[in-house]
Amino acid sequence: MFKPLELFIGSRYLRAKRRNHFISFISFISVFSLALGITLIITVLSVMNGFQFEIKDRILSMTAHATVLELDGKLSDWKKVEDELKDQPEIMGSAPYVQGQGMIVHGKQVTGAMLNGIDPQLESKVSRIGEHLQHVQLEVLNPGEFGVLLGADLASYLAVDVGEKITVITPEATVTPAGIVPKFRRFTVVGTYSVGMPQYDRNTAAIHIEDAKRLFRLGDSVTGLRLKFEDLFDAQEITYQLRDLLGSTYWVTDWTYHNRNFFRALKMEKTMMFIITIIIVFVAAFNIISMLVMVVTEKQSDIAIMRTLGVSPKSIMGIFIVQGTVIGLVGTLLGALGGVLLASNLESLVRLVEKIRGVKFLSPDIYPISDFPSDVVPNEVISICVIAFIITVFATIYPAWKAARTQPAEALRYE
Repeated sequence: MFKPLELFIGSRYLRAKRRNHFISFISFISVFSLALGITLIITVLSVMNGFQFEIKDRILSMTAHATVLELDGKLSDWKKVEDELKDQPEIMGSAPYVQGQGMIVHGKQVTGAMLNGIDPQLESKVSRIGEHLQHVQLEVLNPGEFGVLLGADLASYLAVDVGEKITVITPEATVTPAGIVPKFRRFTVVGTYSVGMPQYDRNTAAIHIEDAKRLFRLGDSVTGLRLKFEDLFDAQEITYQLRDLLGSTYWVTDWTYHNRNFFRALKMEKTMMFIITIIIVFVAAFNIISMLVMVVTEKQSDIAIMRTLGVSPKSIMGIFIVQGTVIGLVGTLLGALGGVLLASNLESLVRLVEKIRGVKFLSPDIYPISDFPSDVVPNEVISICVIAFIITVFATIYPAWKAARTQPAEALRYE
């Protein structure tokens, strides 16, 4: 459709000085608004990617990629299951665990918490809880000593320090001649950990797996077996394979199952933000339409002369499509460049503004993530640019079609 004639004249129209300076201003606004819209979309999605990655990393630092349980909710022989899975190349590590709910009491403070029984020697193979410990190591948990690691917010709520005693009450009760007595055990706080996620810092505690077995009366059984994969994003596919391998006796779940609602909400929020911000590109496209319509009106006599010289309506249409397409291409490239630069340096810019103004936009006392992490995904940038460019190209069709319908006699009647 675009011959050298269309490219030549269309590019000349872009470079030529206009009699109507308002049209030049609209052209500048069209390019600027398109570039600004693309920059905003890339920045917003990159920040959302950064927050999503940060949250996902913190969640996965405390949970395994997959868990294996028996249908009754516990695992009677975890070593047997581990032996069956040892030949799977996708599995990087495994560790047993015990999990149960209980009430924690210290002084007048009482709260519920999830108690996680772990093996300090094996836990590092499936989680990174050791990285979040404050001034202690996992080895402070020894079997029979009934030591406990508390989430930082949980320890703060209970007003308990390292070395002090707490009482853990489990849902199980013992029947005695005096009546039903709840089962409880005294634990010594040996350390705290801070993940930066309230669901862990406020609601969980870690104890030795042997102490957990005794507390929940599991005998030699455990709650399940945690697994770590080479690639966490292959967790669903690997989980399906393990279900076929282990059979219907076992229940295998992956990390996406346990957090599906949370990540589904994040994905929906990201999609809605993309739709909202893409509207800015449509606004820029309307500016391009307005600009080209005014250009067509200004160039009525030029169009008529070209038509009398034998230029076809198809070529006239191509001239103005070239003009609008070049504007869209320039705006798209500028927007992509600005978006990548802004998103890549956003955290540094926010810190600079915070330093100048002396304020913290995301207070660590309120928000679990107090920085502005940004993760620029190349495929997303390319997709955004392609969509924006296609929108601008379609925006040129109506003005170009209107130019192609110009009648030479009508246009030259008053010249």
